Amino acid sequence: MIELVDVSKVYGDRTILQPMSLKIESQRRFALIGPSGCGKSTLLRIVLGLIHPDTGKVVLNGVTMTPENSRELRLRIGYVIQDGGLFPHLTAFGNVSLMAAHLGWEREKIRARVLELAQLVQLPQDLLQRYPAEMSGGQRQRVGIMRSLMLDPPLLIFDEPMGALDPLVRFHLQDDLRNIFRSLDKTVLLVTHDMGEAAFLAEEIALLKDGRVVQKGSYEDLVQRPADPFVSEFLRAQRMDPVSS
Repeated sequence: MIELVDVSKVYGDRTILQPMSLKIESQRRFALIGPSGCGKSTLLRIVLGLIHPDTGKVVLNGVTMTPENSRELRLRIGYVIQDGGLFPHLTAFGNVSLMAAHLGWEREKIRARVLELAQLVQLPQDLLQRYPAEMSGGQRQRVGIMRSLMLDPPLLIFDEPMGALDPLVRFHLQDDLRNIFRSLDKTVLLVTHDMGEAAFLAEEIALLKDGRVVQKGSYEDLVQRPADPFVSEFLRAQRMDPVSS
């Protein structure tokens, strides 16, 4: 579970996040969405412990995050960014197994886990010995997903993971991701600009604007019961308004 309690962030005279409380239940798929500058990236960095809020607290599975324990808590989070965020000098196998090797896992345990994950994300085993530059964008993203799952963390965070992919690759990867999410029973936090992606992958969506949550609920809630004119405007801008279509 992720719980934000009165979290806020200010840079100089600019308020990035207004005091915000938000709860994401365990084993739920939750999306943060909003226009550029709405605060979702700052909120994500706070959840990851990369920056600390000016007020409030972050609680991950019952543990309050502090500057002292944030690094330890990050080991319980699988993190996927655009294009996989892979190290170019390591093979796919090396990227996926890096943290497990650092933590002292036995070689055979590492190999078995990597092969298990390759099967899960449908990555051919022969690609495990390739470097990122030798793989397609979709393949790199699958390796990034494997890396996020290597330590079997209870929480997965996806930060615009498919923004750089062409539409067809993105379509197939979204299908595979939804199947993976459903099979693993993880808590998933997805950050995206794409309402269609949020509606397809998440059970609950929080739409942000100007550092605050405008509305939280299912996609159907946002479409049928908008809490603010901005909600309908945002949906129309993404060609997802059922009236105008």
